[in-house]
Amino acid sequence: MAIDPDEYRIDPRKPFRIEKAPTLAAPIYDSHDDYQRRLAEYVNDMDELQEKLYSSGSHAVLAVFQAMDAAGKDSTIRAVFSGINPQGCNVSSFRQPSHLERAHDFLWRAALQLPRRGMIGVFNRSYYEEVLVVRVHPEILADQNIPGAPAVNVVWKQRYRSIREFEAHLSRNGTRIVKFFLNVSRGEQAKRLRDRIQTPRKNWKFDPNDLYERQFWPQYMEAYEKCLNATSTEDAPWYVIPADDKENMRLIVADILLQTLEKLDLAFPKVSDEQREEMKKAGEGLLDK
Repeated sequence: MAIDPDEYRIDPRKPFRIEKAPTLAAPIYDSHDDYQRRLAEYVNDMDELQEKLYSSGSHAVLAVFQAMDAAGKDSTIRAVFSGINPQGCNVSSFRQPSHLERAHDFLWRAALQLPRRGMIGVFNRSYYEEVLVVRVHPEILADQNIPGAPAVNVVWKQRYRSIREFEAHLSRNGTRIVKFFLNVSRGEQAKRLRDRIQTPRKNWKFDPNDLYERQFWPQYMEAYEKCLNATSTEDAPWYVIPADDKENMRLIVADILLQTLEKLDLAFPKVSDEQREEMKKAGEGLLDK
């Protein structure tokens, strides 16, 4: 049974309070085997719809993932999209901007990675870093040489507006946007960071900077709350997904993505009678060879 996406969607008409958003929800699976079965079904259904998306070339889908460190972005993207034809899906990760990227507006590098019609694009972090990390660390903003040096509170309003207009433009031109905030608790994050330290095969995942950023947890929660309230729209909704249970989180994300694709009412291109006749003749020619 499909979930109700509205249970997780931020309604732009109502204020969102991050402290009231659950980080753990009742599981929608019965066991690990049931989780694997359901995930496989979701992926298979999405793969079939992605083929229709690719063949029709009328829409694109952009899935944006934002979260605190160790919330499970990478593993969720891997689990949910691993069974989809890579020819029709592209994942882009956004880390600290390069010198070239800093020389452009904050949306420029993301615009270069947007999916064309027929494709699914996945952003592992995104242009939203510019109203999250940069808001928590204003020294980054000071280094961006914004003309006129507007007041800090004005910058965020301007960037929220730019994001809304950018996403509305994409929506008008055929890109369906779905955004996920994977909401992990501070206690669960600590557990996962310890696991990266204590488990040898996970040592490579550990980044000391994660511990440094962790001390800014309250500031990040405030930045996320303001951002989600300002940028969740009908065209580009934010979904707040409880992330303390990774398996449950992946199923919820997959369900919402599947419903997003289904609402596009996709179909394979229709073949005319003339084209069918040409294919028939071509097929008969192949039988002679």
